[in-house]
Amino acid sequence: MGEGHRFPLRIVDGLRLERSLREALMPGRVLHDDGGHPHTLPRYFYEVPSWEHAMNIQLSPNFALWEFIQTDVREAAPLRGFPRFVPCSITILALCLERFRDAVGTFVHISANGGYRSPRHAVNTGTTTHSWATAVNVYRIGDVQLDDREAIERYAAMARQTLPGVWTRPFGPSRGQTDDQLHLDFGYVVSVPHDAPADTLGFDAERRAS
Repeated sequence: MGEGHRFPLRIVDGLRLERSLREALMPGRVLHDDGGHPHTLPRYFYEVPSWEHAMNIQLSPNFALWEFIQTDVREAAPLRGFPRFVPCSITILALCLERFRDAVGTFVHISANGGYRSPRHAVNTGTTTHSWATAVNVYRIGDVQLDDREAIERYAAMARQTLPGVWTRPFGPSRGQTDDQLHLDFGYVVSVPHDAPADTLGFDAERRAS
């Protein structure tokens, strides 16, 4: 790809960030899901310099970066301001959501705290793919509020038909279920772009940094 088409955000190695950011992002750390299966957190992130950048960077024709990084005071303190850091897989998530938007034929609205959340976000009740930037919570599609079984299950079925491999939370009030939004989940995907910083820290340095 030509230099003029290069993605406008700098890629950073999370293991090289300052300690407070490493403790919040936990780059390269292994977390276990509810079934006890290990998953390695992302190591490489896009650095977002400001909210203005987030507002102006389009990840796909209909989704801007800011829509995926709206968090509140429940996010870890080092990640509430700027620069902010988001896993490189965010671009893959945006493309998947773009395809879903094409299928539903109208606007798709992402909830606050419903895009990327760090592993230290207070909303998390365990290991979540939100910390991989590979899941979104959608609260409204067009004029339809997703707060009842019929709406959630209808659009969940459309998502599964449109997006091979996507997982959607079943309707209900219990943990692992949803009754006020549509949860689209693409698994524990880690993206390492071709121009990511060289991996030169070595095992011992990586272990100390994390």
